[in-house]
Amino acid sequence: MENYTLVEVNDKNSRKEFLMLPVRLYRNEKNWIRPLDEDVEKVFDPKINKSFRSGECIRWILLDGRGVTAGRVAAFVDRKIARNHDQPTGGMGFFECVNDEKAAFILFDACRDWLAQRNMEAMDGPVNFGDRDRWWGLLVDGFSEPNYCVPWNFLYYKDLFEAYGFKNYFNQYTFRRHIGIDGLHPSILEKAERMFSNPDYSFRHIDKNKLEKAADEFRVIYNQAWTSFSGIKEITKTHAMALLKSFKPIMDEQLIWFAYYKEEPIGFYIMIPEINQIVKHLDGRTDLFGKLKFLYHKWRKTCNKVYGVIFGVIPRFQSRGVEGGMIMAFADVALKPGFQYNAIELNWIGDFNPAMLKLAEQLDFKVKKTHVTMRYLFDRNKQFERLKTLPKREKTTA
Repeated sequence: MENYTLVEVNDKNSRKEFLMLPVRLYRNEKNWIRPLDEDVEKVFDPKINKSFRSGECIRWILLDGRGVTAGRVAAFVDRKIARNHDQPTGGMGFFECVNDEKAAFILFDACRDWLAQRNMEAMDGPVNFGDRDRWWGLLVDGFSEPNYCVPWNFLYYKDLFEAYGFKNYFNQYTFRRHIGIDGLHPSILEKAERMFSNPDYSFRHIDKNKLEKAADEFRVIYNQAWTSFSGIKEITKTHAMALLKSFKPIMDEQLIWFAYYKEEPIGFYIMIPEINQIVKHLDGRTDLFGKLKFLYHKWRKTCNKVYGVIFGVIPRFQSRGVEGGMIMAFADVALKPGFQYNAIELNWIGDFNPAMLKLAEQLDFKVKKTHVTMRYLFDRNKQFERLKTLPKREKTTA
């Protein structure tokens, strides 16, 4: 039986091994796309990742008897988020491993013990030390090319997690459809038409020259639409501005839409070009050569797919047609000759959110990929419970 050695990532060589392990593991997998090294390393940089303000993390590589890297993992705790669970819960992620239970269990044990020392009673994984829109979930179905900063892994990882004792906390569905209005549920079209005939409602795409205004509107909507979800924190204007600025190099103004009621921002739909179609050509590099290749593919319009990053409508305007209004406003632009994109995939929707699942169905999206957030309870005698379904919101009038 193989003897393994756990090594903390704390120098240049171990950081390199952390990045290079998946390159070796997936070298024969045609659908795997190597993430940008920079995107992975940002997660572990306290100067960049704001989660360090209320948390901490550690990462390891696992060496086999020959000194070859056979696994990697990270453990982290954000104390602000940990308190929002039924029991204090930390996270583990960035798991990669050869197909060996012994190796995997050493990595899982390391995460469990480190988190237990910090008074955690459970761990979710594989998840991100940061926002849920990146590096979140275990891929279990739909092994096509991943979207930007979305995990891709071997199917046997599911067996390793379950053998250790992780259980399905919630499913995450990535939906896809072609760009167009055919297939939309009649109720979506009817509500959208009512929106367009009411002068109190308006829909506009973003203006790159007015990012500060857009960031403030995004913050207002997001903090009303999303912070009731477990583990999601309010964002500041600075955070919102940083998010939009991060999109600016690839931003297409026609892909980011806001809805207004009497000029009050009430909804947003943020999409970006699915840049993994370019990243796949960069081999993880963002040096000068990588940037030149990126600009070349951007000029060539290599991206023909849109990625729906986040969608939100403030509660009192939900289920009125605002969602369809933004879709129809976008379609008015997208259906014109020469539009670059022909398909859209949505950032994941959890099975705990039936309202959003229903909306995706009404918009004729089909499930393309399934990820799972797993949970492991440290007290093995405690009863496991899946994430509770979000309650329906009561309808109100404007």
